[in-house]
Amino acid sequence: MTALLATAFANAQDTIRIGMIGLDTSHVTAFTETINNPEAKGHVAGAKVIAAVKGGSPDIESSISRVDGYTKTLQEKYGVEIVETVEELCKMVDAVMIEAVDGRPHLEQARKVIAAGKIVYIDKPVAGTLKDAIEIYRLAAEAGVPIFSSSSLRFAKSTQAVRNGSIGKVSYAQTSSPASIDPHHPDLYWYGVHGCESLFTVMGTGCESVVRGKTADGMIEVTGTWKGGRTGIFREGKGYSGIARGEEGEAEVGNFDGYQPLVAEVIKFFKTRKPPVSAEETIELFAFMEAADESKRRGGEAVTIAETLEKARQPAQ
Repeated sequence: MTALLATAFANAQDTIRIGMIGLDTSHVTAFTETINNPEAKGHVAGAKVIAAVKGGSPDIESSISRVDGYTKTLQEKYGVEIVETVEELCKMVDAVMIEAVDGRPHLEQARKVIAAGKIVYIDKPVAGTLKDAIEIYRLAAEAGVPIFSSSSLRFAKSTQAVRNGSIGKVSYAQTSSPASIDPHHPDLYWYGVHGCESLFTVMGTGCESVVRGKTADGMIEVTGTWKGGRTGIFREGKGYSGIARGEEGEAEVGNFDGYQPLVAEVIKFFKTRKPPVSAEETIELFAFMEAADESKRRGGEAVTIAETLEKARQPAQ
């Protein structure tokens, strides 16, 4: 074998083979373009999407109406093989991206991926309920399978700068994103998760209680109180924005920098097997959003994260 062929063979062996589950979101084509197309703007090298399971939720119009179109694009433009089952997919790949726009099937999908021992990234929302989210992370920890979930908003440059200490410890932050609602999910899981993820990126863990109300123009407003009296607010808005105040000044946060920063983190995770977001932070983020729904049910009363987590951890009746 010539040196050139040997190098090509080694590089091919180093390429991470990725399988996708759930082809009902624009993320699948956007992510595959970034990963599979060397000419793509912001191309992330070192991996290739090679196979997928269609999925799709018949009771969510925005899911079932799109799955065939995205499937066709993956097949015809990127040569992705479509298979029938998660089990079959896992035999073909090194890593899995669960992309189903509906969070409800994520637990069963993740259960099968974890059982196969495959490293996995789960797109937002990590699950359809807080109980399911907790169970996903429990299964992964028990099996020793690396896992993480995140919105692309987490990895925006300005938000990461604050996360990494550019203005010192953050005492106050307010972020905004669209927050369209799907009746099958807790309100903020469907789209408000983006702005809430930005909020947790700069505030970190330690949220103690949540109050949900409305802005003057009737939009969702959720105020969290963090340990030490710090305050984090999510507001429904038309775009992605925010501000954080810390020990050393103020900075803009919450911007959307496209999908490339997230894709880069996912591929890095597949290579290093080190999650860039902890289970603790993701579970607390989803508890924050679940507590917001409970606060709404109670007419705007404060709801603690501790009671929300305790309720979610109770055995099913």
